[in-house]
Amino acid sequence: MQFLFSEKGGDISIELKDEQYRYIVKVRRFKVSDEIRVRNLTDDKLYIYEISYIDRRKAILNLKESIDELAIHSKRLHLAWCMIEPKIIEKTLPYLNEIGVDKITFIYCDRSQRGFKLDTDRVKKILINSSQQCGRVKLPQIDIIESIDEFLKAYPDSYILDFSTKRARDYISEIETILVGCEGGFSQRERELFKDSKVLGLDTPYILRSETAVVSIASMILL
Repeated sequence: MQFLFSEKGGDISIELKDEQYRYIVKVRRFKVSDEIRVRNLTDDKLYIYEISYIDRRKAILNLKESIDELAIHSKRLHLAWCMIEPKIIEKTLPYLNEIGVDKITFIYCDRSQRGFKLDTDRVKKILINSSQQCGRVKLPQIDIIESIDEFLKAYPDSYILDFSTKRARDYISEIETILVGCEGGFSQRERELFKDSKVLGLDTPYILRSETAVVSIASMILL
């Protein structure tokens, strides 16, 4: 754990209960007088707290100092991902968070199942847990758009990851936003919306799963 998330980070004292209490006291075995690094994921500060009290249900932390400490990625990437099964998205989110994706927009494309719905509260919790482990101090933005048509109007300069002889690796310095399809890829109608100059491919003879494609392209661009 690189830090503990708390919305109250920065307050003079914090009371830990329930899940956070169990994690800190029962799992991590912190004791009275131990120090804990805390972030609220809204400002740039790292808060150092000391545990002053522990009983069977709660722990009290007292603020000792705050430090200006911001670790951000040198390059920003907006990943647009056509909607797939939510449980697969949830499993993939920690990887995208660790890699440093700045924003993720989920899109209902022609081949997405409309019954797929993201639990945004659960998504935030997954990203917070991931950030506590990897040390990320700003959560990625999450957005949902109803169609590729709407997305391309909002982001006309987006690159598209599809089948192409133009390799994505040759355009890394230019890519700020890239769109990745769902299982089954893009429909012919959607492909007609794309500008040929913006369609890029990966250097592989294999068909990738959607989640493999998003992790691969994000890693290529950011790492």
